[in-house]
Amino acid sequence: MRLLAAASILALLTAAPALAQDVGPAPGAPGETPTWVNAAKVGAGAAYEAYVEGAYRDGGPTGEVSKVWFSIADGVLTETMWGLIHEAQIKQMRLAVVVGDEVVVEGEDTDFTIEYLTVDDQGRPLSPSYRVVTIDRQGRFLIEKRIFTDPDGQALVVRVQVRALTTSVVPYVLLEPHMANTGVGDAGQATVDGLFAREGDSHLALIPKTPFTAASVGFVGASDGLTDLQDNGRMNRAHPTTGDATGNIMLTGALPRVRPGQTLMRDFVIGFGPDAGSAEGEARDALEAGLDQVQAAYDGTGDHIGWADYLGSLDQLPRLAGQSADGGKLAFASALMLKVQEDRTHAGALIASLSNPWGDTVDATRPSTGYKAVWPRDFYQVAMAMLALGDVETPLAAFRYLPQVQVRADTPGNSGATGWFLQKTWVDGTIEWVGVQLDQTAMPIMLGWRLWKDGHLSDAEMAAAWTDMLKPAADFLVDGGKVGILWNDRTITPPWTQQERWEEQEGYSPSTTAAVIAGLTVAADIATATGDPDSAARYLAAADDYAGKVEARMFTTGGSLGDGDYFLRLSRNEDPNDKGPLGENNGQPGLPEDRIVDGGFLELVRYGVRRADAPSILASLPEYDDQTREDRLRVRYDFGPEGDRTPGYRRYGNDGYGEQTDTGGNYGVGGVMHPGQRGRVWPFFTGERGHYALAAALLDGSLSDDERSELQRLYVRGMERFANAGLLLPEQVWDGVGHPTAHGYRPGEGTNSATPLAWTHAEYLKLLRSIADGRVWDRYAPVEARHAR
Repeated sequence: MRLLAAASILALLTAAPALAQDVGPAPGAPGETPTWVNAAKVGAGAAYEAYVEGAYRDGGPTGEVSKVWFSIADGVLTETMWGLIHEAQIKQMRLAVVVGDEVVVEGEDTDFTIEYLTVDDQGRPLSPSYRVVTIDRQGRFLIEKRIFTDPDGQALVVRVQVRALTTSVVPYVLLEPHMANTGVGDAGQATVDGLFAREGDSHLALIPKTPFTAASVGFVGASDGLTDLQDNGRMNRAHPTTGDATGNIMLTGALPRVRPGQTLMRDFVIGFGPDAGSAEGEARDALEAGLDQVQAAYDGTGDHIGWADYLGSLDQLPRLAGQSADGGKLAFASALMLKVQEDRTHAGALIASLSNPWGDTVDATRPSTGYKAVWPRDFYQVAMAMLALGDVETPLAAFRYLPQVQVRADTPGNSGATGWFLQKTWVDGTIEWVGVQLDQTAMPIMLGWRLWKDGHLSDAEMAAAWTDMLKPAADFLVDGGKVGILWNDRTITPPWTQQERWEEQEGYSPSTTAAVIAGLTVAADIATATGDPDSAARYLAAADDYAGKVEARMFTTGGSLGDGDYFLRLSRNEDPNDKGPLGENNGQPGLPEDRIVDGGFLELVRYGVRRADAPSILASLPEYDDQTREDRLRVRYDFGPEGDRTPGYRRYGNDGYGEQTDTGGNYGVGGVMHPGQRGRVWPFFTGERGHYALAAALLDGSLSDDERSELQRLYVRGMERFANAGLLLPEQVWDGVGHPTAHGYRPGEGTNSATPLAWTHAEYLKLLRSIADGRVWDRYAPVEARHAR
């Protein structure tokens, strides 16, 4: 809906309801045990910041570097970060609306719509600024919010309109801080001029442009404003402070009564800083600048440099949009989402998702990054997608960032092999998980080679990167070694990997092996160019050996599915016919390896290790596509009306990384793995299958118009169907199997796992680029020339 014009807003006829009584510091510390919130985001945003010589520094074309990120779910503001991209400071901000003696809470008791505030003449988003409208399910009121950040400061803007439709309503602002990335240890103060929270050197200040009529702070479930309202529909107690106690707090600000047909407009700015004064100053600076001007700077309209300028710099974006089935809307949104999900302190630090999977049941008493962290595999997908868009600066910054997450002799706690890349880290390089995944060590080499061959990385810089980072990585892909960091003391013998791309099983994986072969083959090309022929020969010999044994190690000829001939998800040893058990994982039993298939073998085609018509590839497709198999082992599920179905795929049969089929409950509730858990359909596999279909179509050397149209219809439009109302793509969508969840998902709708998933957006963009180019974007010519058969 359109923003209501100020001239149409009637004067309010009544003042606020009776003021709450000041009853001293809030009791009930520490409050209820905190959690995070729904991970199915429909909006995510941050300011666009231009690099200064490849880094983020104040004083460049976009001024001060803003380090504030926000997310939206269920129609309300959810996790909001300040500082580093994983450092949440807010759990959520909602409005509670009293109607008579009933309390209606946004998100819980309302429906919503969402749209981008700034779009082009084709409806394509130009900035991650949002208009969100929450609607009372009984039609008594609606709330409109405009949400964006201050690109020249450390502040978030929420502009609110409350419109009473059929009866008088009294709204209240509910802000739940989770300062310093936890929901405990917070202290707060509340006045009519501002709401304040702190923990350590993390402070926030919510400043209303017009003072509240009353304000309070309390401990959640004991003395907070919502609990007070739910007693009798009135705010009876006003606690100005939490005193000396800390815990899980909620800040509440009361607004005036709104009569039927009237609209109340209020602007709120939340500032962040290392102390209370600076946090309040950030908020007041934005208010003083004028929020229309703040939004213009954020969007990049007029003379301001902002998001519209970034999109305008992507010279390939129009080509990619031209291959879409939705007029380019998802392509533009995907470009925004990939750039939003980069840290603003560590240039090039690309995270997996601005969400915490199944956050509404995730304990927030301890810091949690969720997916707001670096995995080199997801990182590679995003960097390659940004390169596909025509963004060269971000992939270069990403490549230059990578040494921070590589294991070296001086890596804290390391006493073992070097050269491999850490499984998961914070954006500042702090180690979180330390499993060895060989594809994550190969992909930095692949990215570097691509940047070099495309002319974006000079020979001199490549030579330096080769010595410092890439040669140690390639050496590890040949030699492996004994790991010695934290709990991990395993010996790695490539291409055997301690974990494959799903981070769960050890052994020989088609997808991992494909990346390793590609990485070593292009490493040989770099080694030759840098004057190291001996290393080049060694890498090629290893790649040849690994490629020559792909089928012998991972292709069963005596399997229990289909005709018995197909690639396994993984073989734990070099005999793919021994029906050896895989390990238990995610609450699921360890079944014989021949019962589990996935789409990892398609990566052999993507990178050029196998032709699309290789006998082993063709033999595996029927087992991958079989929709008659029992749900536990079935991988493919199609969505949409008969005659116009979209193919979707789970990670693999027997996957337990998802909601419970017996109860509908979340994954891993209470840290316990439940036998009813089930991994659902991941949309980026539709893109992977589209890339295979393109490779198959190109076997005759060209892509016909009919073939292009079919790729667009089946795979491009298929991925677009998985996008939500905010044009965000999820990690998983509901497959309809088992007990419905509390969210009531429809088949094909994103679940509470993680949205937006950067990898899914990246795969969509890469598919568009591949179709536009008439060749697979991730195909490596030296790999194809040497190994494809």
